[in-house]
Amino acid sequence: MTDRLPLPPDAQLTEDQRKAAARIAAGPRGAVFGPFVPLLRSPELMTRLQLVGEFLRFESALDDDLVELVILYVSRAWDQEFEFGHHRPLALRAGLPEDVVDAVARGVRPPAGRPEVGYVYDLLDELHTTRQVSDATYASAVEALGEVRVIEVVGTAGYYTTLAMTMNTARTPPPDGAPRLPARERA
Repeated sequence: MTDRLPLPPDAQLTEDQRKAAARIAAGPRGAVFGPFVPLLRSPELMTRLQLVGEFLRFESALDDDLVELVILYVSRAWDQEFEFGHHRPLALRAGLPEDVVDAVARGVRPPAGRPEVGYVYDLLDELHTTRQVSDATYASAVEALGEVRVIEVVGTAGYYTTLAMTMNTARTPPPDGAPRLPARERA
């Protein structure tokens, strides 16, 4: 499939696009890539979204491995190859066990990992599957994670859903050499 919204040549960028690109390049991401390439068409939206993402990725109350778990879950839910390919190695570096990463890639509950992994997965899976969270799932998640981290799990999932929808619309290709998502083991 052809990338519908590749990075425009520098000569075609508007002044607002140049400023937005410079701002993102000066932050922890260091460059305009992935979802920010199609979002550059709306530089104000890109800037505001990337600031939310910057908080969620780099300043969240969630441990790094749990942030990456959320990202991988959403990537699988949306069949988003760029996000999965980009974040798989980040998840492994953050300490998410490879068997957890592989299970999420296949669309199944991870069989292992620290207990918080299961609570985050269950919360996300129920929310994505039923569009609700039962009292039991919510209570378990709050007991294990606390209210702040539960809300940040949900906020992170919402942010990465926006990015996945944007990249799926744009047909953003996966990173060069990144592994592709395997077939799902469940519908």
